[in-house]
Amino acid sequence: MATTKTTTIGLIGYGSINSVVARHAVAAGYRVLLSNSRGPATLADAAAVLGPLATAVSVADAIRNSDIVSLSIPFKAAFDDAAFPADAFAGKIVVETLNYYPERDGRFPQLDAREITSSELLQRRFKSARLVKAFNNIYFKHLENLALPKGHPRRSALPVAGDDADAKAKVSAFVEDVGFDAVDVGSFADSWQSEPNTPVYVWAYFPKPPEGLSEEEKAKWFFEGHGGGVLSAADVKALLAKATKDSPVGGVMPKSFS
Repeated sequence: MATTKTTTIGLIGYGSINSVVARHAVAAGYRVLLSNSRGPATLADAAAVLGPLATAVSVADAIRNSDIVSLSIPFKAAFDDAAFPADAFAGKIVVETLNYYPERDGRFPQLDAREITSSELLQRRFKSARLVKAFNNIYFKHLENLALPKGHPRRSALPVAGDDADAKAKVSAFVEDVGFDAVDVGSFADSWQSEPNTPVYVWAYFPKPPEGLSEEEKAKWFFEGHGGGVLSAADVKALLAKATKDSPVGGVMPKSFS
């Protein structure tokens, strides 16, 4: 176990991304507070598995008692002020891992018209919080199995975006601690470069599939999470530079396979 750090990470939502973030954070010595909309009792077992650095708490306590909040919920849910009151996040550094998927979230005309990025819209929603976008562009199984120590020659990188330089630096340090190099995308106005339908979004971390697979077999193979391709900081920067606004805004919900 790494030396216990003084920083506490509050996780809001405990799905595929935040559960992996929690495991990596505990391994790096961070204290973590687990929360979801169903209450701490539903996360007691998860906290027990993670060990003494993990505690299941209410959403309010996760926000109040953390140094960095990791918000990983459906995009539309972030606009539910009853569940996630904006004032509660005032002054907090918040990692938002959210992506806009119209099929799930409904249509947001401002996003569809590219008048604003999803991160800019979230910053308006949580106007007093210090938002940073990270962990949004990688499949959860690759977030799990590509994490490597600093300096490892096969370490991959993740893009990080935000308007608050100090908050972005702190989140970048956290990304580095949990197994990835951090690449600064720029401001939230630039954050579309790591959103769905861009070169660095999700698929860049997949290895090449076997030859001869049908489209359905290929999709099933992908979602089984085979391995993961190394994507260095230089690779991420190159893919960010290739992003264009020609593709549709928002992602398409993947089909699941048994």
